[in-house]
Amino acid sequence: MTHLTIAIDGPASSGKSTVAKLLAGQLGITYIDTGAMYRAVTLAAQRQGVSVEDQLALENLLAQLDLSFRRQDGVQHVYLGEEDVSSAIRSVAVTQAVSEVSAQPLVREALVAMQQAMAAKESVVMDGRDIGTVVLPNASIKFFFVADVAVRAARRYKENIERGMTDQTLAEIEADIEARDLYDSTREHSPLKQAEDAILVDTSHETLDSLLAKLTEMIQKRM
Repeated sequence: MTHLTIAIDGPASSGKSTVAKLLAGQLGITYIDTGAMYRAVTLAAQRQGVSVEDQLALENLLAQLDLSFRRQDGVQHVYLGEEDVSSAIRSVAVTQAVSEVSAQPLVREALVAMQQAMAAKESVVMDGRDIGTVVLPNASIKFFFVADVAVRAARRYKENIERGMTDQTLAEIEADIEARDLYDSTREHSPLKQAEDAILVDTSHETLDSLLAKLTEMIQKRM
């Protein structure tokens, strides 16, 4: 089989992770959730009381970080050491802090190196904010997802309710997403932007089935 590297970038709740997981399953290749990696670093920093302003402490945290993905019953779980943190990294506290942590050059350099090593070993679908521009600039195919803010907020609100997280209103989530969009697109290090050779995909009003069918057809033409 051809060594495939599929990059999916886009802002928060644009559908990247949902589509990336399903695509990977259809193609029989590995899904790498880079957002979960940044969330895991954020969680570890919060637990250890490490401030992003303390570069030495941040460097030590990254050096000792034991981050891994494990598949259980067909679902990918995120681990810090031997602890499954898949739910903990989706908390409101982590969600509100992850942009600031992921903007740190130290953090990005460490995780980008890890992500590139994963993609060199096997075919992958990888989603994030700088996959097509920084992590996998020579990816087999690149997509850039966009969606209306109101649609994205409704998706995040629904996900939170399903996880039993009811401490944020829809309006608060929409405000958070708008703030994160601004931060992610204007940060100095690896800002969120569409790669020149990425295919723009508006997921606002697409059904999951139609979106998967379109993307799968485009990918198969590259294989």
